[in-house]
Amino acid sequence: MTIEQYGWNQKWQNKWNEQLQNEKGKELVPGRIVGDFGSKYRVMAQTGETWGELAGKLRHTMSDSGEYPAIGDWVVLAMQDGGEHAVIHGVLPRQSVISRKVAGDKWDEQIVASNVDTLFLVSALNDDFNVRRMERYLIMAWNSGANPVILLTKADLCSDAEDKISEMERVAPGVAIHAVSALLGDGREELLPYIGYGQTVALTGSSGCGKSTMVNWLSGQNLQLTQDVREGDSRGRHTTTHRELFVLPDGGIIVDTPGMRELQLWEDEGGLDLAFGDISRLAAECRFSDCSHVREEGCAVLEAVAAGVLDEKRLLNYRKTQKELLYQSSKEEKQKRKAASSATKSGGSRTRDTSWRRDLEEY
Repeated sequence: MTIEQYGWNQKWQNKWNEQLQNEKGKELVPGRIVGDFGSKYRVMAQTGETWGELAGKLRHTMSDSGEYPAIGDWVVLAMQDGGEHAVIHGVLPRQSVISRKVAGDKWDEQIVASNVDTLFLVSALNDDFNVRRMERYLIMAWNSGANPVILLTKADLCSDAEDKISEMERVAPGVAIHAVSALLGDGREELLPYIGYGQTVALTGSSGCGKSTMVNWLSGQNLQLTQDVREGDSRGRHTTTHRELFVLPDGGIIVDTPGMRELQLWEDEGGLDLAFGDISRLAAECRFSDCSHVREEGCAVLEAVAAGVLDEKRLLNYRKTQKELLYQSSKEEKQKRKAASSATKSGGSRTRDTSWRRDLEEY
């Protein structure tokens, strides 16, 4: 395997040249993180796959910021012991970042995968089918910078697949939707444009929706373990427990990620307006520019609901998600102010963008 097969191209070479223009003479090579196992990473360099770990100062800096390398990252490597292992000194600027809020009460970002071209949003065509949940996944996808594509799996178990596709089309206008069945082998040819040579795709969705089965199906191998869902509620257990990147027979690169019981959104980068584009367009016609679409006179959004043009449940989900993102933003700002205050008291703060250069001074 070569790094070109893992997506290295002239665009990334240009980023490499730009970031390392002042580091000539140092024996540094590019690599991609293909496996995230917590304290260690599997990285693919030109010399092959090896284990990598963070340089000491980089680890210390990233523990402060919480911004660790993620699956899919292109990193700056110093090879050790003839390529037996590598030290990670930096991360090249990302072209896309799929992230969410960490589970629990902590207000931190968790990066699911980076440098993804297409994000497959997977939903099973069984009792777990949920358009409201998909609206949330679409916000995450649009925020990431990756191209969202909806995969409706287990089509062989659904007698009204066309109706559910139509329902999904109403909440995801302009987004490609494909109904597939790994069991029957239906729909794979429709996915070929997304998994061509050098293209990176990731799959995300709730537990038991069929992501690991999709990885095995697209790869033609049993790369990931799979488990049956419960018959009572069509829910599944987490099959994938870590993040890993695989090269597909068609030349693409695929990332499977652990299933999510609940998607907690991180900050909004315009994804809300893109996911709810119909509401955003209607809002432009409201009488008041700061209309909350609750009870104001002259609200074009409420008028659309009354006329049956807009589903009231979609509007309610929009309001709920908007409120959640505003609350998330306020909590994040408070956390940033607290961190800045602590850094000032301790004599200054560190920045991730230049920390890896300090590491190289010792190399």
